[in-house]
Amino acid sequence: MDATAISSTELDVASLVIRLALGPMLVLHGLNKVQGGLAGTAGWFESLGLRPGWLHARVAAATEIGAGLIVTLGLLNGLGAMAFVGLMTVAALTDHRGKGYFIFKGGAEYVVLVGIVAVALAVLGPGRWSLDHALGWDLAGLGWGVIALVGGLAAAAGLLVTSYRPDATKTDA
Repeated sequence: MDATAISSTELDVASLVIRLALGPMLVLHGLNKVQGGLAGTAGWFESLGLRPGWLHARVAAATEIGAGLIVTLGLLNGLGAMAFVGLMTVAALTDHRGKGYFIFKGGAEYVVLVGIVAVALAVLGPGRWSLDHALGWDLAGLGWGVIALVGGLAAAAGLLVTSYRPDATKTDA
């Protein structure tokens, strides 16, 4: 099949499937941080070098729940994708750092894939079955893909520069 022969309905379905895979997954990650106890999440973040842990536990949970919801609903599509990229970049450079690529060894395979798919969603758009479409907002295309990628990387860099203080005694394995 020629790429120009893909119907808008097929693209809308593809976008919806991606949104329904990514969005609820991130909402559940955020809810898990809250339901599992923010104190435990704060301690884990402190052990990763994200300081203060209590603040990052709350910011991460709120960002995951918020970004997951807006991606699921197809609202502010490019901005939701940007939040995904920022979250996944921080995870890759803290929790998965130095563990190789493959997830079964603790590597960044999963978070890299999620971030890349989020950028693709920013380019593709949320489709007809989205709040962006219902509101007449066109927050998709190549430009939004670049915004999601560069904005997410910049947000992650800002967070890491201001808050990432790993223990000097820990080494990357």
